[in-house]
Amino acid sequence: MSTKYTRGSFQLMKSMNRSIILNMIRKQGPISRADIAKQSRLTPPTVSNIVKELINTKFVIETTQGTSKGGRKPTLLEINVDYFYILGIDVGTTSVKFVVTNLFGDLKDTTSLEIPAFPTNENLISIMKEGIRLLLSNGNNDPGKFLGVGVGMHGIVDPEKGISLFAPSFQLKNIPIKEELEKEFNMIVNVENDARAMTLGEYWFGHGNDADNMVGVNVGNGIGAGLMVKGRLFHGENNLAGEIGHITIDLSGPKCPCGNYGCLQTLAAGPAIAERAKKELKSGTHSLIRDLVQGDLEQVDGKVVYEAALQNDEFSIQLLYQTGRYLGIGLTNLIHTINPKRIIIGGGVSKAGPYLMEGIEETIQSRGLTDKAKETSIVLSKLGDHASAIGACVLILEEFFSR
Repeated sequence: MSTKYTRGSFQLMKSMNRSIILNMIRKQGPISRADIAKQSRLTPPTVSNIVKELINTKFVIETTQGTSKGGRKPTLLEINVDYFYILGIDVGTTSVKFVVTNLFGDLKDTTSLEIPAFPTNENLISIMKEGIRLLLSNGNNDPGKFLGVGVGMHGIVDPEKGISLFAPSFQLKNIPIKEELEKEFNMIVNVENDARAMTLGEYWFGHGNDADNMVGVNVGNGIGAGLMVKGRLFHGENNLAGEIGHITIDLSGPKCPCGNYGCLQTLAAGPAIAERAKKELKSGTHSLIRDLVQGDLEQVDGKVVYEAALQNDEFSIQLLYQTGRYLGIGLTNLIHTINPKRIIIGGGVSKAGPYLMEGIEETIQSRGLTDKAKETSIVLSKLGDHASAIGACVLILEEFFSR
């Protein structure tokens, strides 16, 4: 992240000076008032007054004594990391994950609820409300210390209005997530696409914190990406930016739920891996997968393919390698389009990372336009299963640490 601090004069929570100081304490703490004044070029009285407000609101605490530089030892400041909490929600295609984090993104509590087949708008809202109530009432968390709720929702999202415009896995439109949850819980609610939420989480707390230009790719039942440009999420004109799952990879490929043929997600998402495995197994291909599902090929999914690969099943290893090659084509397109410093791969399929990466890297090496393009850093998510939910929490943290 950028460490360049600028000067301003707004008031309280929205003031630039307050945000500068709060972010300096977050990133550099423990830090003294004197060092804050020196680095920010704010006057010592301004720093003292704002720090006093931050201490009164419990966001900042005084901790240890620093090293003396000739006078009294300075009192150092830190974020009061465990005093406030955020609730994050990741609405997937089969389940909804809920997490509670502190101000540094550390997990404090989690739960998960299944999504029924063919849910309605009301069903999804009801599941979100149920999960929030569970985490607020289980005795582990003080409801009065929650700053807000962040929601990562798959599909097309209007983050300003907090509406799920289109959830393709459910064929649902215009789900008023923000309105319904704010009315129910009287807290700030921010909503974002799940891949963008994952990217934001990695930018703050994962492998993206030194890359202002980066991409997070969420590979699960579908494929989506979050584009980070100069430290800001890029949404595009109509919130469609990052829908790389619908980049055409093979004109003669399988039909996608979107109606097109050969989309990236029809070749590299979890269901695509399962379908290719079933097709080969039904044609007589030998594989340990058959034993793992006790001959019932309808039970084959991406997870079973990965489990077989872990047991050195050559068919599964090659299938995941080929999946990596398909992903590599999509990632090469991204590299040539926005030229990121780093691409971070998350989502359920990323658990097979060691088997995917060889295909991904070989493809980028063979298709990259320049040597620098071929050297683009490709890494797996640091935040793992909870990346989108933790990223959803960052949607709220941005409200309080925004510059």
